[in-house]
Amino acid sequence: MQLSASELILNADKSIYHLNLLPEDIAETIITVGDPDRVSTVSKFFDSIEVKKGKREFYTHTGTLNGKRISVVSTGIGTDNIDIVFNELDALVNIDFDTRTVKPNKTVLDIVRIGTSGSVRSDIPIDSFLMSEYAMGFDGLLHFYESDAIQESDVSDAFVNHMNWSPNKSVPYVVKYDENLGKKLLSNRIRLGTTVTNIGFYGPQSRVLRLNLSDADLQEKLASFAYNDVKITNLEMETSGIYGLSKLLGHRAVSMNCILANRANGEFSANPTESVEELIQYTLEKLTTT
Repeated sequence: MQLSASELILNADKSIYHLNLLPEDIAETIITVGDPDRVSTVSKFFDSIEVKKGKREFYTHTGTLNGKRISVVSTGIGTDNIDIVFNELDALVNIDFDTRTVKPNKTVLDIVRIGTSGSVRSDIPIDSFLMSEYAMGFDGLLHFYESDAIQESDVSDAFVNHMNWSPNKSVPYVVKYDENLGKKLLSNRIRLGTTVTNIGFYGPQSRVLRLNLSDADLQEKLASFAYNDVKITNLEMETSGIYGLSKLLGHRAVSMNCILANRANGEFSANPTESVEELIQYTLEKLTTT
């Protein structure tokens, strides 16, 4: 079936609409970052850079490190942007732009998010690294896709019961990471945890400036949740969308979190830039030398 011009939107140069990329511009190993300025923080470690493109908050550098081709793409903040970025990354490798048809043989991308996060547990120190084994989405993105088969519904059900949420609350979805890609990035430096993806930075993450919260105990309830081996460890704003869309599209994804804030202890990193850069170097080494 041929995709219409209103569904697969291309620019005049045949690049994909938002990312402004051509199929040859991206590698099969991709690092995503939220902040556009962090793209160059990653690519400065490449041995060479062949592509530098950008549009809106979406910037891409593609280059080579230790003989391996890698792209780094900025997503901006939130799962609304993740919906754009991941559908367009998949289109770049799995849709023929000339015929506007889906390719019969699919390309599998390895996608690693490198991002910042806040812990809800007092025993997870600032400046530590955490890999999201599970992502719990409060954002609702995956409910727009046929996705029941990839969701960990037992974890979601247990969480709703724990929170004593009424039926009018949006039910969160839970998706697991890609274990094979996770093993490649794992070491004794990395904690495993369950990451909650929020739809905002302030109220949805229990921050109070001038507005009162509908549930003042939300953070404590999150920290006290336990179901089998699943315990909520940290909060951020993209991982659930990354895991959900990657699984649906047949890609492998892992989220690497640099813990800059400990919400339970009220602490924030004194050296956030250095900590994030250390996680970047760690991830690049694992991707290119193992």
